[in-house]
Amino acid sequence: MTVYLRSLETAVPPTVLIQTEARDVFAAQPGLTRLGSRLVSTCFDSAAIDTRYTAVEELTTASRSDNPRFFDPATGLLLSPSTKVRNDIFATEATKLFIEAARKALDACSGIDLLDITHLVTVSCTGFYNPGPDYKIVRALGLNPAVQRYHLGFMGCYAAFPALRAAKSFCEADPDAVVLVVCAELCSLHVRTSNDPDTIMGSALFADGAAAAVISARDIPNEPALLQLDHFETVLTPVGEESMAWNIGDQGFEMVLGNYVPHIIDDHIIGALEPLLSREASLLGLPYRDIRHWAIHPGGRSILDKVQSRLELSDEQLVPARETLRNFGNMSSATVLFVIKHILDLPPEDGDGWICSMAFGPGLTVETALFTKLSDTPAAATAPALRSAAAQPETALA
Repeated sequence: MTVYLRSLETAVPPTVLIQTEARDVFAAQPGLTRLGSRLVSTCFDSAAIDTRYTAVEELTTASRSDNPRFFDPATGLLLSPSTKVRNDIFATEATKLFIEAARKALDACSGIDLLDITHLVTVSCTGFYNPGPDYKIVRALGLNPAVQRYHLGFMGCYAAFPALRAAKSFCEADPDAVVLVVCAELCSLHVRTSNDPDTIMGSALFADGAAAAVISARDIPNEPALLQLDHFETVLTPVGEESMAWNIGDQGFEMVLGNYVPHIIDDHIIGALEPLLSREASLLGLPYRDIRHWAIHPGGRSILDKVQSRLELSDEQLVPARETLRNFGNMSSATVLFVIKHILDLPPEDGDGWICSMAFGPGLTVETALFTKLSDTPAAATAPALRSAAAQPETALA
């Protein structure tokens, strides 16, 4: 049975972070050592990011509060709220993003009625609350209260793939199933000033965003599919368990992102791709650059550099990942869906429409997926253009 992605939409908060301005604020914190100050400048400047989005409106210098919790523009000091304060904001602001992305994905799939949704899969690793985002989406959008709800929590940057894989399995088990997948992450809730290199790197990279997709094997009249979901694979690298992790601390969640991660990916990316590409005889032995589209999770510029070099991919094939990183930063699980959306927005081309996609996360876990972009195949109808989900910047941030 063939399972299709029928729509894919994204959403970001309205507040924009300008990378150079954020760098200057972090570099000016009084607790930094001389080495810490140099690391801030190096990490922010080398991240290949121009703008990011945040749900923490207080991070803008234009914001004024009698009781600042994250940033005091009067003094220029970054503050250190408790994990509870951060998580309370997550419960409010993440709900908004979950609902916005879900509504956009459903609106973009006009052939699907709200009550047609049989399964809902939500994803996040940047906060917790219950009743959770799955419940909030059902109530806000008027889905069938009996919809089967699943939440994938605290998996990290690769979690969109287990969500899509679950959706595919649901549809294969029930030909009438229609699955809504929604990823939303508020990584900026957990930024802080520090001399720790991992914390500095996280502050330079991470951002907030959401993405949602409608997936089904049903025939939907006048509703051309965008992607065919072909194969998924998971690989655990033999090293790297301590190099990438995500822990809960007293002042927010704590990222471990060792500088050895790009080298681990460089050493093991070929082996991680082997079980995926072996699923298609036509791809066996094919040079990697002969696969037209590559949707790589932009965990950071150095990771993209290693993947491109190791697989001998062209600069053009890395544009979707690099542009996502440049314009949005690393939004954890939602990010690779932004990259896939970028590819779907490209003009249709005749011929083979393979998309090879991958994401990396704690473990070190490598999730890979193979899709077919249907607008690139001669027999497929042209996919409708997707709306841009990036909000126009409302405020310049510090």
